[in-house]
Amino acid sequence: MTSTFMGNRTVVPVVDPMSPTPLYVQLANLLEAQIKAGKLRPGDLLPSEKQLIQEYGVARGTARRAVELLRERGLVITIQARGTFVAEKG
Repeated sequence: MTSTFMGNRTVVPVVDPMSPTPLYVQLANLLEAQIKAGKLRPGDLLPSEKQLIQEYGVARGTARRAVELLRERGLVITIQARGTFVAEKG
């Protein structure tokens, strides 16, 4: 993994565009790992699409599909006009 310098900040890629795994799956897996590690806890607000795009260097559609995959896995819930939150454990 290499880092690149962009303006006044260094961006370390966390998703690999050369991987055969789709970027949205990689991003969803990364966020799931943060949830399972307790970095994102039940009730926490998930980063916004804009934050995911900026932090991980992905396209809007990629960020949306990643969040949708987390919803399908039962890890997050979306409340209209409030945001997407880490789901309470079953």
